[in-house]
Amino acid sequence: MAEGITNLEKKDPFADVTEEQEMGAQKEDIHIRIQQRNGRKTLTTIQGISHCYDLRRIIKVVKKEFHCNGTVVDHSEYGEVLQLQGDQRKKMKAFLTEIGLATNEQIKVHGF
Repeated sequence: MAEGITNLEKKDPFADVTEEQEMGAQKEDIHIRIQQRNGRKTLTTIQGISHCYDLRRIIKVVKKEFHCNGTVVDHSEYGEVLQLQGDQRKKMKAFLTEIGLATNEQIKVHGF
């Protein structure tokens, strides 16, 4: 009678999560760059965020938190890239590590 019950198998809740179960993990590096526009105006670009994340929702939260404008641009070489007004490199790196989207080693900050 007990042989037919299969849902009572022991499972360790603290066991390491396999790659199949870890769908939202960032595998590649995220590159944060700054581009000079005209005069003092700058543009921050974030490239390499995994496709399993909704970039439009990320940009919506970032715009409210950093008090700047931003958009998602479809780049021919890099795919979808986040663009933010101003120098937001340090804030964006802290934000990505804070929400757990990537580790410090996965985020590469470029620029002057």
